[in-house]
Amino acid sequence: MNQDVLTPYNEGIKAWQDAFNNRDAAGCAAQYADHTTLMVARPFGEFTGREDIQAFWQQIMDQGFADVDYTNVKWEPAEDDDGFILSADWTMNKAFGVVHHEHWKIQEDGKARLVFDEFEVQGEH
Repeated sequence: MNQDVLTPYNEGIKAWQDAFNNRDAAGCAAQYADHTTLMVARPFGEFTGREDIQAFWQQIMDQGFADVDYTNVKWEPAEDDDGFILSADWTMNKAFGVVHHEHWKIQEDGKARLVFDEFEVQGEH
């Protein structure tokens, strides 16, 4: 796959990661598209819309979770050339898990943002 095609998607995930590592929940939420309707955070539940998603990330940050890093990142084209799907393993200072399915799409401003997010916490450190 041509890496240039993935540039806006890699910039999107980096922006999310940088926001999280800077304890900026609003910055994390800004990486979700305006019309994102669902974030599935196992085992915590489902969150709808930017406001709920921001509140979730703020609560996680308030509990001292930080320093997220992604490994084994895999990008695959979404059906109908509708963006890309990211899957990966992740770790942070107090937990680890997997990203099952992050659907990133290019928005009107030319930036890639999440339209669907499903991840899982698999354990704590």
